[in-house]
Amino acid sequence: MPTELDSIDRAILRTLQQDGRIQNIDLADRVGLSPSPSLRRVRQLEQAGVIQRYVALVDPAKVGMGLTLFTRVWLTGQDEESVNAFVEAIKKLPQIIECHLMAGDSDFLLRVVAEDLEGYRRFQIEHLGRIKGVRNIKTEIPMQKIKSSWEIPV
Repeated sequence: MPTELDSIDRAILRTLQQDGRIQNIDLADRVGLSPSPSLRRVRQLEQAGVIQRYVALVDPAKVGMGLTLFTRVWLTGQDEESVNAFVEAIKKLPQIIECHLMAGDSDFLLRVVAEDLEGYRRFQIEHLGRIKGVRNIKTEIPMQKIKSSWEIPV
């Protein structure tokens, strides 16, 4: 069930999504509060789980992981044991930065980062293809990033 948010909570969330390091005094000024109520609201949003955590967004290319691929995975079975085994294996692979259990044709959709195509090929052969229960892997290579955002419309 969604948390009830008023216009000030939404303004706080919009601002923090754009700049998670903003000083509380500046945040308070932007949303029309004094610093103490602003800080109290942020803490309430954190405690309610609306704000899950704060992170630094890293440019993958600048750390040698400039290739993003989308990989569809089919398992040999969709029973709980097979799915759980795959999920546990995936959690140990830092190259997989998103994993979604899918309804439809494939069982999972992964977003994978690699240094280059050869690096991904090695990753697929040495890691992804060796996970017990993997039946088929198909990889899509994006040609151009059109939009990428972490901001949730609030």
